Amino acid sequence: MLPSVSVLLYSSDAGTRAQVRLAIGRGPTSDVPPVAFVECATLPAVLLALETSPIDACVLDGEAVPAGGAGVCRQLKNEVFRCPPVLLLIGRPQDAWLASWSHADAVITLPVDPAELAASLAVLLRAPQ
Repeated sequence: MLPSVSVLLYSSDAGTRAQVRLAIGRGPTSDVPPVAFVECATLPAVLLALETSPIDACVLDGEAVPAGGAGVCRQLKNEVFRCPPVLLLIGRPQDAWLASWSHADAVITLPVDPAELAASLAVLLRAPQ
């Protein structure tokens, strides 16, 4: 059995976190190890998790409040040494410029399309760190 990979999942909305967990299931694809989620509902929890836990990738909700995922992503990319790759969930396709501004490694729109989410997360988890 493959060891698990750790994915930080940030959203202030428990429903969004549940959508992501359900879409990924045990893992995004058969060639990627099973996923262990580290769920965070606040920015301080995100920062603490990145400081204290080995994280292989992050999924950040751009619609989270009060700290949106795009701003959180930009902060992480600028402040966290060896920041893990980030998948940003955005509310509208027109917000793609925000993903670029935030330095996100991948972006998909909400509501989550399970196949698109799994494929995007698998690409990030396969990439060398």
